[in-house]
Formats: sequence, structure tokens, C-alpha cells
Amino acid sequence: MANIKSQIKRNRQNEKRHERNKGVRSELKSRVKAARTAIDAGAAEAPEAARMAQKRLDKAASKGRIHKNQAARRTSRLMKRASKSA
Repeated sequence: MANIKSQIKRNRQNEKRHERNKGVRSELKSRVKAARTAIDAGAAEAPEAARMAQKRLDKAASKGRIHKNQAARRTSRLMKRASKSA
């Protein structure tokens, strides 16, 4: 446990950010998984699911929740899978 006042505050801030980021990353996984399963099943809503996953990935990257290269890589893999199945 920290004794320095600034470090105590820093720990509180880090914990808040950690919880916020965890929620965003969890939603990203859900969106990408839903898009992937829709694409693999050839469902009619597959393009919409892929678009929503891409939108969330870009938003998370712009807010700094995930690295921009990671968002680009995951979007690329998703779109490659979508075009291959179509």
C-alpha cells in the first residue's frame, strides 16, 4: 500500500480507468464474436454486425482504450473473413 498522497491518488485513478477499459474491451469481444458467428453462418445481418464491430473498434482506438494498430488489425481480419465468405 502506498504512503505517498500522490501515489494513493494515482492508484485510485488507475483503478477507475482499469474498470472503464475492462467494460469497453468486453463489449468489443462480444461485438466481434457476434459478427464472426454471423459471417460464418452466412446470416442476413452479418454486414450490419461487422459494421457495428468495426465502429466500436475504431471508437475504442480513438479514445485510447486499445492501441490503434490493434484496432486496425482486428478490423482487417474481420473484413477479410467477411469478404471470403461472401
